[in-house]
Amino acid sequence: MYDEDDLSLLDAEVELESPLDKIEPLTAESEEAKPDPELMLALLENPQPQQRMLAARAFCDIEYPRATPHLIRLLTDTCPLVRVSAAYGLGRNPSPDAVEPLIAQLHQDWNGYVRKGVVWALGNCRDRRSLAPLADALKTDISAVRLWAASALAQMADVGYEAVLGAIPPLIGALVKDPVAAVRSNCAWAIGQLCRELPSNVVYATAIDALIQAFAEDQDLGVREDAKASLLGVGDPRGLQLIETLEQEGWF
Repeated sequence: MYDEDDLSLLDAEVELESPLDKIEPLTAESEEAKPDPELMLALLENPQPQQRMLAARAFCDIEYPRATPHLIRLLTDTCPLVRVSAAYGLGRNPSPDAVEPLIAQLHQDWNGYVRKGVVWALGNCRDRRSLAPLADALKTDISAVRLWAASALAQMADVGYEAVLGAIPPLIGALVKDPVAAVRSNCAWAIGQLCRELPSNVVYATAIDALIQAFAEDQDLGVREDAKASLLGVGDPRGLQLIETLEQEGWF
């Protein structure tokens, strides 16, 4: 488990953002302003950390498979801003070849921003190998990383049935026990996404029970709203009945 007191960039539960969270959405204007990918590819090898960071940052907006091997190498760069940019770049340019290097960096990087970018990239890779490290990050890492690990685990819906079965227990555990409401909210959302891929079995029933409990008992209104949205999205009869009953009673 990482000690939050050891982080220079993420040292408070309320600090859930990273510098790259404020990336502007792509517009027609920004599409025209995109840098030349070949030029950015060359800059990834620049001896100056600032230039490597800017080049890696460019691939957060550009899908360019040729950059992937270079971004993988930059995951271990000495500069944390280069590493976090490389992680986000791999999230935009996911590859099976990136999964093991991303997992290795998640286990060893001291910087919370980097680990946060890594879990986002691992989710986007949609690979069965990401399941265990993402589940561990959701259980043991700092709040900002747990927040995104929950969302990343929702991507297991695109991996397969076994991956969905493996992702739900850690999400339920965090939905019930995590001290940060934003993390619990992401878990409620992720569970709803995964339940849509499940037949009516024991795992499905346990997940619905957890959402119902969060909807009825969580102290945070946002968590209750996200649990309700997941129940509505899944369309489970028990959940729908409880929502209707509580609303008729003016519970909200």
